[in-house]
Amino acid sequence: MSKKERNLFELYAEDSEKADRLLFGRVANPDRRGFLRGAGLATMAAMVGASIPFHRYMPAGFIPVALAEESFSIKGKDGLLILNDRPVSAECPAHLLDDPITPTERLFVRNNGTVPDNMQADGWTLSIDGEVEQPMTLSIAELKDRFDTVTLALQLECGGNGRAFFEPKARGNQWTIGAVGCCEWTGVRLADLLKAAGIKDSGIYTAHYGTDGHLSGDPEKLPISRGVPIEKAMSPYNLIAFQQNGADIHPMNGAPLRLLIPGWPGSCSHKWLKRIQIRDQVHDGPKMTGTSYRVPQHPVAPGAKVPSEEFVVIESMPVKSLITSPATGAQVAADQPELEIRGHAWAGDNKVSAVDLSIDFGTTWIKADLAEPVNPYAWQNFSAKVDFPEPGYYEVWTRATDDQGRMQPFAIAWNPKGYLNNSMHRIAVQVG
Repeated sequence: MSKKERNLFELYAEDSEKADRLLFGRVANPDRRGFLRGAGLATMAAMVGASIPFHRYMPAGFIPVALAEESFSIKGKDGLLILNDRPVSAECPAHLLDDPITPTERLFVRNNGTVPDNMQADGWTLSIDGEVEQPMTLSIAELKDRFDTVTLALQLECGGNGRAFFEPKARGNQWTIGAVGCCEWTGVRLADLLKAAGIKDSGIYTAHYGTDGHLSGDPEKLPISRGVPIEKAMSPYNLIAFQQNGADIHPMNGAPLRLLIPGWPGSCSHKWLKRIQIRDQVHDGPKMTGTSYRVPQHPVAPGAKVPSEEFVVIESMPVKSLITSPATGAQVAADQPELEIRGHAWAGDNKVSAVDLSIDFGTTWIKADLAEPVNPYAWQNFSAKVDFPEPGYYEVWTRATDDQGRMQPFAIAWNPKGYLNNSMHRIAVQVG
């Protein structure tokens, strides 16, 4: 469920410290109260839509009039449901994801730490080092000048998408179905940079680093640093992106530079990217070890205790589909009982081969029209006309199958961390 919407006056009246954390991610100075306490200037500027030249003169407890009457939201994000305020996590309802290419304002937000203060493209550099022959440090302008620029539609999904439906509950953000999207990203191929740097025979894994801050405020700690095997890193569909849907990347989606490793958990696609290190071992950065972004290597019973040594790193995401039109709860007239169903399907490193719909609780299935992806790793759009035989309550179920014959299940394959829920999506329809 989303949090109750409140305007800023209500938030600050209840608890100014919490309001600061909610808006800006951290509280830096225990001697101050109010709107500016611990605020990252870049985050404030993103929220009001412009820089604040005299920000240093704003008094404690002051609320900018541009925000005063608005419910708490993320500037430039429309319709997202806030799941967590520290760090910020927000998902998009399924019916707002109907576009073939996800608008920037509808792409989910998943932070692991605090938003960087500086997200300016000017002066930003990216380093490639570690087990390479030619370490490099390049500006964004140099990236554009030295390497081919490409634009790809790339599907991105949080590994915990669907966690809210686990029983027993799994800890973590209680995503329902909206931590997914498929934007157009423009950038340079990660593989081109790695080839230019020259990976040594000892290099087997990447390690990704950004400028986001640890929630503790300790500058020596990283909130997250994940990586992928070199074989995956060399895919021509991995991008180091500097544009999202033809414009600058949204601050909450990683401006000014981010990594895209499509088909794998979104945590591999580091935001605010500053460094890629090539390592001679599986990367052991924060949220790469223990049970983070890992699942048991064999099926387990719901609620089972699983030794950490039996977990394996999540790689390719499972086959999945999502109904985006109509929204659940749709009303259909009894004298016109036909309804068009639309949605998207995706399958990690694989391609979706079929999408089927059911209105009789899985007894029979209706084959949907399935479009080809606009490029590998883009989601695929599907549609179907459905006739309802008589008035009453119906559920429309969607089931995707990938090109390896793997099919979405009805039930959740439970695991202790609440990852990889690819159970069938269902919507309710009332006829008559």
